[in-house]
Amino acid sequence: MKKYCKVEVAGCEVSFESGKIAKQANGAVMVRKGDTMVLVTAVAARKGREGIDFFPLTVDYQEKTYAAGKIPGGFFKREGRLSDRETLTSRLIDRPLRPMFPKGFTCETQIIATVMSTDNVNDPAILALSGASAALMISDIPFGGPVAGVRVVRFEGELIANPTFAQIDESDLDVTMACSRDAVVMVEGGAQEIDEQVMLEALELGLKAAQPFIDAQLEMVSQVGIEKREVVTPVLNENLVALVNERFADRFEEGIKVADKLERQDYFSTLKDEIRARLADMEIPDDDLGEVFEDLLGSAIRRQISTEGVRIGGRKVDEIRDIATEVSLLPRAHGSALFTRGETQAIVTATLGTSVDEQRIDSLRGNTFNSFMLHYNFPPYSVGEARFLRGPGRREIGHGTLARRALKAVLPSAEQFPYTIRIVSDITESNGSSSMASVCGGTLALMDAGVPIKAPVAGIAMGLVQEGDQFIVLSDILGDEDHVGDMDFKVTGTKDGITAIQMDIKITGISREIMAKALAQAKAGRLHILGKMEESLTAPRPELSDYAPRIMTIRIDPDKIRDVIGPGGKNIRAITEKSGAKIDIDDSGEIKIASVDGQASEIAIALIRDLTQEAEVGKVYLGTVQRIMDFGAFVQIFPGTDGLLHVSQIAEERVRDVRDYLKEGDEVMVKVIEVDRQGKIRLSRKEILRDEKK
Repeated sequence: MKKYCKVEVAGCEVSFESGKIAKQANGAVMVRKGDTMVLVTAVAARKGREGIDFFPLTVDYQEKTYAAGKIPGGFFKREGRLSDRETLTSRLIDRPLRPMFPKGFTCETQIIATVMSTDNVNDPAILALSGASAALMISDIPFGGPVAGVRVVRFEGELIANPTFAQIDESDLDVTMACSRDAVVMVEGGAQEIDEQVMLEALELGLKAAQPFIDAQLEMVSQVGIEKREVVTPVLNENLVALVNERFADRFEEGIKVADKLERQDYFSTLKDEIRARLADMEIPDDDLGEVFEDLLGSAIRRQISTEGVRIGGRKVDEIRDIATEVSLLPRAHGSALFTRGETQAIVTATLGTSVDEQRIDSLRGNTFNSFMLHYNFPPYSVGEARFLRGPGRREIGHGTLARRALKAVLPSAEQFPYTIRIVSDITESNGSSSMASVCGGTLALMDAGVPIKAPVAGIAMGLVQEGDQFIVLSDILGDEDHVGDMDFKVTGTKDGITAIQMDIKITGISREIMAKALAQAKAGRLHILGKMEESLTAPRPELSDYAPRIMTIRIDPDKIRDVIGPGGKNIRAITEKSGAKIDIDDSGEIKIASVDGQASEIAIALIRDLTQEAEVGKVYLGTVQRIMDFGAFVQIFPGTDGLLHVSQIAEERVRDVRDYLKEGDEVMVKVIEVDRQGKIRLSRKEILRDEKK
């Protein structure tokens, strides 16, 4: 049966419709705003997977090119693997939904969001997030929603919820949120050095703006009235918990004090084997023992933090791990840095290129070019593992995008610094927040490369332990603290404000009080890290690396572009071959010449000037005779430009035969005496001869 619900958002109707399309899915909703339509389906297998301790959820967001009236590029002319935007949006939907499925639900579950029409005004990604929650809510799949997606920007100084693409493009704050009825459950976004108080106001506006979408989903649920599947929540063996806790509680406390990650892992691995041996006569299944062990370890970590204010390794709740920085680590890289914070380490490089190196992005909104890339790599050795190397996964793409967003806010304009920039962060050790290490290392690498950034950027990951109404915010969390904690809240920025933010939680929501505390504590930690970074480099280097290209920019008359390029590209190829420089010509007449060798650029500029210069009346040129005619000679005064040396202007005496004075190939000094409206040039040799006699 067809179900329909609509809400008014900022004067625009948003509708949710089900029961018409994809009726064999457990839940399917078509979400529409304007002419943007997204179909979201949710399907779960009837039986759960045996022997797994995780929830097998897959989320795929896909943009069909027909949605924008386009045919895909490439050889096959069909959509291929997910683009980075599609991958990031898939993560954006997955992150707030995953914690809302009940423990013990192990049925293979898949959510597919398909953009079927786009008006390039309304963001389909936000509609997909609310649609995913709606599809789950009206299905029999157990789900603790609803949640709603909302985007907030600051446009012309005013905070706006559910903006258009035009407003997003011109904003200085842009955050995407997932909200429940009472709290924010996920945040992802960036800003241009925005104050913490403004960020809080944006989050509050987003929570308020999400409520109509929550209401719409609940209305659909009341229309459908479907019964949810029953889930048997796994229960720990309480007798085993009490037994292990009684005999080994002090051993857990001792292990938490071990600061080194690998030593701590070895300690608890040994302890687990010892417990198994001591309880061998009870024939306890390994799965039961593993669950009890992890529960007691997590409880011990949380208890020590909440009661004593002491973390793993003895750190205080707001204490930042030791930081070491080094720049110019790699001699041939244009810029490089080694950033180490505790047991997290990144080698980050900055490479400078020309417009030829820009990344072309084909999306529903059209073709764009990206001149700033940040690629994040997480090799297995960084966590002491041995496994196959693969291409970047969703995690790598997500971490790289977060770091890119953090640094993009401080990059110089293209007019000020006309380079394509690529940053690569290779994580060499990991124990908490390698994406934030990438931000810090990326800043140092940019400054080492001589990129005139507006200000250094640092990042920090915050955690949370909440017990009832009491909570403790943790600065610079470890991997284990992230695993047992209630929040992973990453904040990046300069000393003046926030440039990027990302938050994921494992509880029902985060209050304003917690958000404010986390942002304030993150700012203090960020300033501390910036101070440590300044010990290696306080400002961008005044000169580029000897191995980086030098880009020089000149402008010519756009009508002269064809002269520079030449027939079939003949002239531009000759300039490149003679100079060794890379040349990029814009339709506006702007020409960028790039080379590592400054002399090569000068040669290229001289050759271009020769091709594009214009004859000046009264100026003397050393020309070359090209053709002899009865009425005079055509003389090339510079490449591509000829003038007529009339027979009357060859000599002071009367000239009966031009060939008595000139022949083809002769070099002759001539003066420009006229350039008419058609651009025809008249030359004189006679005036030069007269001048020489004076």
